[in-house]
Amino acid sequence: MVRPLSEILPDDPLLMMGAGPVPIPDAVARANSVVINHLGTTMSTIITQVKEMARYVFQTRSNWVLGVAGPGSAAMEMAISNLVRPQSKVLCVVNGFFSARMAEMSRRLNADVAILEIDGHRAATLDEVEAALLAHRPECLTIVQGETSNTVFNRELPAIARLAKRHGCLVIVDAVCTLSTMPLDMDTWQIDAVITGGQKGLSSIPGVSLIAFSDEAWERIAQRTDSNSHWCLDARLATNFWHKGSYHYTAPVSGVLALHEALRLVCAETLPARFERHARCSLALQQSIEAMGLQLFAPTASRLNSVVGIEVPRALDNGQVCAHISERYHVEISGSFGLPVVRIGQMGEQCRSHNLFRTVHALGSTMRDLGVKVDLPTSMAALEKGLQIPAHRGIAPGAI
Repeated sequence: MVRPLSEILPDDPLLMMGAGPVPIPDAVARANSVVINHLGTTMSTIITQVKEMARYVFQTRSNWVLGVAGPGSAAMEMAISNLVRPQSKVLCVVNGFFSARMAEMSRRLNADVAILEIDGHRAATLDEVEAALLAHRPECLTIVQGETSNTVFNRELPAIARLAKRHGCLVIVDAVCTLSTMPLDMDTWQIDAVITGGQKGLSSIPGVSLIAFSDEAWERIAQRTDSNSHWCLDARLATNFWHKGSYHYTAPVSGVLALHEALRLVCAETLPARFERHARCSLALQQSIEAMGLQLFAPTASRLNSVVGIEVPRALDNGQVCAHISERYHVEISGSFGLPVVRIGQMGEQCRSHNLFRTVHALGSTMRDLGVKVDLPTSMAALEKGLQIPAHRGIAPGAI
């Protein structure tokens, strides 16, 4: 007999502090419980507001903002499948699992793909990208702002994007874990496509994502004479729902309503305040981890603030740590992709003091339970001190 969810889910809900999904605000949860007509006048009003708020979050004046019924990877595939054609040259900056995924998607479109392989411990440099642009002369460049898999931050993204544009190259950016957690100025940085998922910085539900195209990118899409190989992800077809109030496919109504509320909360907080909160909380967490006696994975110059990577002591593996902290302390953190690392998210609702205190205490207690000597009192004191310091006095690496 199939048991109801009430008998399967734990009585004490897990605190989601991994690399996503993240806790969602009550307003988002309530919105996600509502179903309305996906083609009615109410939905038309909601879609108009979602696009308006998304333009603020993307920092763009472009009209070409679309929702995607799927994870951030579906938005990634929409960007690539609409801008990359068979045999077109694509340069993929790869310094982790998700940047490699963009390269794989490009290969599956039969593009001529060149890889700029970066040591997964660090960010790409402007000089490296410039050399690759000169060597390959690509039509498109793909890059992540923050590589969730190994917590590396491509700090030089603004200069890299502008450089690529000078080389006549469209720029596609994965901002799944960074949008609304740190600055990203699509228009000023001259980015042509930005993708994000709902379940990370925006603190919405998984499975409904956002994408924004520049006017230049949209002109290339509009001028295509061949058909996109992905019917559901055809951006021109998607405008039927997102811009013309007509049918493409049945939209994920509840998810769109949840996304509306998540964006509304971001706009109400304002981006500057949100960036400051994320920077302060992430830096406090990082200082706390080091005070505990553990090592952070990424070097300071390449460290992401929205997902913090922690090296697992040699006597343990990350599966042990993640399982113990979940079962004993009801806190969920993430392992990594073949790396001896655990990851703690600092995105959206994760960046709240009560969540950080519970998580740091649970991590320190887990380490002690598993036989690792740590200094938990000093760690907690460092966290408390760090949370009281305004971010402008100690901006977290990866915050700007």
